[in-house]
Amino acid sequence: MRSAKLTCRAIHEGLARDDGADVVRYARSMLAAPRRKASYEEYLALERGSETKHEYVNGEIYAMAGGTPEHGRLAAKVARLVGNALARRPCEVFSSDVRVRVEATGRTTYPDLSIVCSKIAPSAQDPDAITNPIVLVEVLSPSTEMDDRGNEWAHYRRLPSLECYVLVSQDERSIETYRREGRRWIYESFGPGEVATIAGADVTLSVDELYASALEAG
Repeated sequence: MRSAKLTCRAIHEGLARDDGADVVRYARSMLAAPRRKASYEEYLALERGSETKHEYVNGEIYAMAGGTPEHGRLAAKVARLVGNALARRPCEVFSSDVRVRVEATGRTTYPDLSIVCSKIAPSAQDPDAITNPIVLVEVLSPSTEMDDRGNEWAHYRRLPSLECYVLVSQDERSIETYRREGRRWIYESFGPGEVATIAGADVTLSVDELYASALEAG
């Protein structure tokens, strides 16, 4: 589940020779060390030994903290609604446990939801990271919204396969989409009573259905 990012100092070379626990302890000890760029191999070594997920951005490693219950509920609800709509289609929906790598920029992160509608294309550097999502979904939070709308979105746009980027608000009943049309991205916003179309996957997402809570109804 994608939420607040906490800066983590780049770890030093040679961590791969240590076991997972040593990798994590060593990375934490680097918080007081001068910042330096980390290689992608160092990043993968940290991921293998850590219970916390991290992003890799331009040689920097960022820890990703957990989200709110509402964040988790909305991410799971989108996955369920979209997954049901794609049940008879040659598509797969992936949770935030799966990494997405933007080969053109070198950024690796864990979107809240990824949809792939073709054979998975793993990264040449990272066989556990996919490079060909057709749809990416992020649930906005105060600590990540600026990045989701700005720098991260700039990286996502470099994915040749991407057809639609979806932003789901925690603060209001709102779904925003960016859909690819040639070299342009078309923005649309959907509120209560409206239905968002998710391009690429060719499915719809009702705002009212997404935000309806069984707990509130009780």
